[in-house]
Amino acid sequence: MSRHVIGVLVENQPGVLNRVSGLFSRRGFNIDSISVGVTERSDVSRMTLTLDGDEKVLEQLTKHLNKLPDVIKVTHLDAGCVERGLALVKVDVSSPESRSEVMQVADVFRGAVIDVSRDTVTVEVTGTEDKIQAMLDLLREHGIKEVARTGVAAMARGPKYTGTE
Repeated sequence: MSRHVIGVLVENQPGVLNRVSGLFSRRGFNIDSISVGVTERSDVSRMTLTLDGDEKVLEQLTKHLNKLPDVIKVTHLDAGCVERGLALVKVDVSSPESRSEVMQVADVFRGAVIDVSRDTVTVEVTGTEDKIQAMLDLLREHGIKEVARTGVAAMARGPKYTGTE
């Protein structure tokens, strides 16, 4: 099984997210992450989904997505795409050495310390899923109190255009 990134352009209408996620649920597939936002056109939204599966699963899901009336276009973004996610991580820094070590880890990963209290530091980091996971692995030894993550936002690299026109 491999990780896939799918871009789905949909009509910007109420209930579309529910219909797309329902399709995955009915077919027994899990969405690892999902992000949705309006595109350069106010009547079109871009959904970016990540999931694990083989090529047969990807082909089957693409066919089912294309049958939904609100779906405009489905694009496989696996190869040659730019992708970013965001994570907010609250870490225990009740010891003085923990505070400096957590700030060093944040710096190495080009993260930003966005909140500080007596016993916690909250770090914001953006990047690929691998980068975010690597930072989480290092921070785990200090005691992660809370994590909030976005879904992946992705688009094709270079001049390839996955829009509606």
